[in-house]
Amino acid sequence: MTTKRTPEDVTILPRDLHFDMAAADNGPWLDGDPVATAVFNAMSLTFPDGERMFIDAVKAYKNEVSGKLEQDVKDFIRQEAIHSREHHLLNNKIDRTKYPVDAIEGKIREKVKFAYEGGRFRMLMATICLEHFTAMMADLMMDLNTDYGPLFSKTDPALERLWRWHAMEETEHKAVAYDVFLEATKDWSPLKRYYRRCMSMLIITSNFTGNIAGYAAELLKADGYTQKEADRAVKTFLWKKPSLFGIGWKTWLSWFKPGFHPWDHDNREEMAAWKDEFTPTQVPAE
Repeated sequence: MTTKRTPEDVTILPRDLHFDMAAADNGPWLDGDPVATAVFNAMSLTFPDGERMFIDAVKAYKNEVSGKLEQDVKDFIRQEAIHSREHHLLNNKIDRTKYPVDAIEGKIREKVKFAYEGGRFRMLMATICLEHFTAMMADLMMDLNTDYGPLFSKTDPALERLWRWHAMEETEHKAVAYDVFLEATKDWSPLKRYYRRCMSMLIITSNFTGNIAGYAAELLKADGYTQKEADRAVKTFLWKKPSLFGIGWKTWLSWFKPGFHPWDHDNREEMAAWKDEFTPTQVPAE
């Protein structure tokens, strides 16, 4: 059986965009909702260090890939580098005298350090699992009219555009690290590959969802919430309304299908409309 890969007509374009984040200075920036803002700030805080790890994970295999995948890896690295830069700037808007940003970033660095200490394959496994999560959440950005209400409808347009751009590019490159994983394990038996990726996803799912919930609750406590109130509010946002994590359960579950590939969920048509909204400014080659 031929192993699936990214369709040939899926290309990755790094867009060197900059966003006006002044609106993040004015309190809860996401629809004026402190809970939504805390959750998205918690995710944003993970991006600079996390995406640098993603870059290093695929870069470690750059001499073992060729053809289209070699170019995809280069473009993936450029996209993630720009994402890291822009979210670093957004994170600097969080009031560090009020919120425990330094403590949260310290926890994030410890978790990223654990991945590095396990070597390039542990880093790659974490990357493919977390890239699946970012692609799932990007789907939510494609249809903002959730049962909870239209997310980002009351958000400053520049900040909304930042998150929509990030989601679009995460969709665009959602299978690059996975294709590297397939190349790195090409001599493995299908059963061994299946077992390893499924176990990794179960571990990453538990850690990632728990970490985001914990970081968001810490941010809410600085807004005056009790621990119990913060935990309840974050749990509701993540799993009930708008169900940021729960809404993508079918996509998450598809990971456990033998022969899975990220582009089994083919949303190229939906993504095409997004692409037209962003100026295709190519960053120079590294």
